[in-house]
Amino acid sequence: VIRPEPCGVCGSRIRFGKAAVKCRQCQLLLHPKCREQCPSPCAPRPHHHAWPSEGVLADFAPPTPPLVPALVVQCVTEVETRGLTETGLYRVPGAEQLVREWKRRLLRAGGVLPALGSVADIHVVCGVGGWEGAALPLTLLHGATTDIPDDAACGTALRHVVSKLPPANRDTLAFLMLHLLRVSHSPDCKMDVLNLSRVFGPTLVGHGSANPTPLAIMEDTPRQCKVVARLLSLPPNFWTGFLGMEQENLVPM
Repeated sequence: VIRPEPCGVCGSRIRFGKAAVKCRQCQLLLHPKCREQCPSPCAPRPHHHAWPSEGVLADFAPPTPPLVPALVVQCVTEVETRGLTETGLYRVPGAEQLVREWKRRLLRAGGVLPALGSVADIHVVCGVGGWEGAALPLTLLHGATTDIPDDAACGTALRHVVSKLPPANRDTLAFLMLHLLRVSHSPDCKMDVLNLSRVFGPTLVGHGSANPTPLAIMEDTPRQCKVVARLLSLPPNFWTGFLGMEQENLVPM
């Protein structure tokens, strides 16, 4: 190893000068001791294997509906498989170094995502999943909708705005809302809609300008949280309508 990289199975860094095993097809890098735990079969890495470091959400979405990026699906699937009994899900931070390493690995992986099942701490997976929306700016809604005092009128306005979003943004938002509703309904997580809106407000909702001032950011934060809380108050069948029957194949129920 010349440039230290994390092992594709255990996630810990393979240090400079140490021996490693690399797959000729998908370029997965492993500690020799982790070879027996290597996921199989692998798939050859596509020519466009590296995702761009910037871009709109549609650049990362699959070619057929529902248009939800594979990284979002994989993170949510892992969280719903083994995280719905964790107290403070999404509120408790994962180890910062591990979160950074997995962000880099998943971005480099492109179409062949390494298995997140090897990440022992589910809060690290949550950190990667939360980052997805922030790194690929999911500027879905601005706080203007929170100025509508009547709940019914606000709900109608939100439905209209969501329906007019670009398809990839709309499908991804629907997918995340259904996931966060499941988290909010888990008594073990202790993460109600208010807690989740505080965590995801700044991640999911953009600002009124491309380069907000520090004052604008401070003023927008409570409005962003309120938008997410109102989005989560919409009925689940509104969100499933965008995903169709394919939702059953995206994450375990």
